[in-house]
Amino acid sequence: MQADLSPVIAATAQWLTRAFPASGGALASALCEVQARQAATVAAWLRYPTEMDAALVGVAGPGGSARLDWVTGADASPGDEVDAHAWRTWVDEVVASWAASLLTDPELAALAVAALAEGSHSAGTSAEFRRLIAPDDSDQRAAALLRHPDLLAPVADLHRSQLLARLHPGRTLIA
Repeated sequence: MQADLSPVIAATAQWLTRAFPASGGALASALCEVQARQAATVAAWLRYPTEMDAALVGVAGPGGSARLDWVTGADASPGDEVDAHAWRTWVDEVVASWAASLLTDPELAALAVAALAEGSHSAGTSAEFRRLIAPDDSDQRAAALLRHPDLLAPVADLHRSQLLARLHPGRTLIA
């Protein structure tokens, strides 16, 4: 049984970089992808904090990108080949929403990375998330669309309240 979240992380990061692509050449694309992958990793580890959670999502599947595509206007065309987009079935809507929230709020990202110590995924690893929590100027330029709060708001707002509840348990949220 698959107990890691790598398919969910990879597919969600790919969805983020396709929906909000890098501005620039190959280096910008790589920097944008790293930031999306770090955000998706933190979000997935928070969403599925135990090996059992990860195993269950591996069995049940994460749900796919259909609603995200609709929200961002990136619906598939009728002529699109289904097999070419099979990776979209591994996109997790909540993970994408949480990742979008982290990408647009450095303080929230730092809080989320600190919260990873509670889960079993980061135990024994030295995962670094510098490009997520402290992006430099080249990171910011490369991921201008990926980090733009107004552009990501429709995705981030889908499940932001759940992320805040996860990071601040027992705290009443006022909207």
